[in-house]
Amino acid sequence: MRTLTLALVLGLLAFAAHALEINSANEAELDSVRGLGPAATARILEARAKGDFKDWADLMQRVKGIKPRTAAKLSEAGLTVNQQAFTAPEPGAKAP
Repeated sequence: MRTLTLALVLGLLAFAAHALEINSANEAELDSVRGLGPAATARILEARAKGDFKDWADLMQRVKGIKPRTAAKLSEAGLTVNQQAFTAPEPGAKAP
């Protein structure tokens, strides 16, 4: 039981260390996220200059090319919006 608890704690710490907050990340940090290239990073930084992203829906609405499928991949790569991972919309829900 002790080993399992230690493994769980280490796993959570590894995820926290890997997470990258979109509202505070610089250009190089964003470029390092698998799935983001220079063009997408530029669009993110341009949109963020007008105000921080409130949530994933806000990000997807303001940045061309980021839809739920892309958001899920970016989240899996460690990107967060206000420290939150992406949560897929309910089946049948209208995408932003």
